[in-house]
Amino acid sequence: MSEPGLLESSVRSFAGARALAILGDSITTDHISPIGHIATDSPAGRYLRSLGIAPKDFNNYGARRMNHEVMVRGGFANQRLRNAMAPGVEGGITVHQPSGERMAIYDAAMRYAREGLPLFVIAGEEYGTGSARDWAAKATRLLGVRTVVAASFERIHRSNLVGMGVLPCQLPSGVTAATLELDGSETFDLDGLEKVSNAGSAIALRVKRADGRTQVVPLTLRLDTPVEIAYCRAGGIMPYMLGTVLA
Repeated sequence: MSEPGLLESSVRSFAGARALAILGDSITTDHISPIGHIATDSPAGRYLRSLGIAPKDFNNYGARRMNHEVMVRGGFANQRLRNAMAPGVEGGITVHQPSGERMAIYDAAMRYAREGLPLFVIAGEEYGTGSARDWAAKATRLLGVRTVVAASFERIHRSNLVGMGVLPCQLPSGVTAATLELDGSETFDLDGLEKVSNAGSAIALRVKRADGRTQVVPLTLRLDTPVEIAYCRAGGIMPYMLGTVLA
């Protein structure tokens, strides 16, 4: 399995990013990395069947949390997840752009990785509530998500995202995916990240719509301390620590 962008600096500008999911309020770490049943037809289920494992022996994500191949396939695979990009459907489903094909979030993420496109997750208030599940941040990074844009973040999950080199960016008060009328057909640019030097810097998100319109949305980069900036410049806390040891 490829690991998109791993060990590269996270604090770098990018263009043409796509939304992997557009989510609502109170998305929990169980929505992001479930511990429950592994569905037979899910990416994780297909992977286990490819190894000759019968569905009756799948167990659950919690029991297989030491297997990164299973866990990354379980990213955003909660059967009750609602992604506004795929209205009327529950589960880890999204729409690949610009093809318009519906598919599992993992399958779309791997397709975007082959296309060389960075990914966004967009969400509402209290993103990452619930238990401090480490795989919620790990799976996000391994799916190729560069940035989570949310109205607000749960404290521990925000810190875990930073540790994995995923940039948490906060929307202005009252601004949501709904008020921005996002549907997933847009592309997104973040410019000037290399110049970030202060905690809580203001940055600008450029939203490019399918009809050619462009909108600039102010964001707060939720790297809240100088050391968090250093972590993300290294690509996450592990590359930072390895670099420190080698130095």
